Amino acid sequence: MRTKEESEVRGPKPEVDIAEYQARVMGPRTSDLGLRTLLLVVSLLVVLPARADDARKPTIEALGNEVQCPCGCVAPLNQCPMLDCAEKVEMRNFIKREIAGGKDETAILQDISIRYGVQALTAPPAKGFNLAVWILPSVGLLAGLGFVVVIVRRWKRKPALALAPASATHDPKVLTAVEEEMKSTGLG
Repeated sequence: MRTKEESEVRGPKPEVDIAEYQARVMGPRTSDLGLRTLLLVVSLLVVLPARADDARKPTIEALGNEVQCPCGCVAPLNQCPMLDCAEKVEMRNFIKREIAGGKDETAILQDISIRYGVQALTAPPAKGFNLAVWILPSVGLLAGLGFVVVIVRRWKRKPALALAPASATHDPKVLTAVEEEMKSTGLG
């Protein structure tokens, strides 16, 4: 805020119309902003479907991580430790032929499981008996947690054993007889 002295030196504060100020300062930019936003939306609508098609197109690298090498090394196809693995080369060629045939990833994985068996997949499909592979670890974890809870509750419920007073548990006549016996045998 201006003091009275500053107002007198600088003159009266000019009245500014906010709408006029915005039109003068931001006028051309607001129309550019609408145009830029429209161009951005149109470019995204053009680019995103193209990228989605690329993401759905299967590659040997992606499929090589989802199947095991049939040589028996129990490693994904891309990570087979065998140097001259003929089975690895054969499966990679099979995948290349399937991709060249225009099949999608799920169809190729189905063909691999038909040709090499379901055990060729690194993750078994979640249906039928293979569903047990996905469910049993959770069931085992819950059962173990329940077992721990039951054991802890039983430990908490069990009363602590209180030591009985010595006078209540020992008869004085018996104590004197034991002491006399110890003295007579030379133990006491």
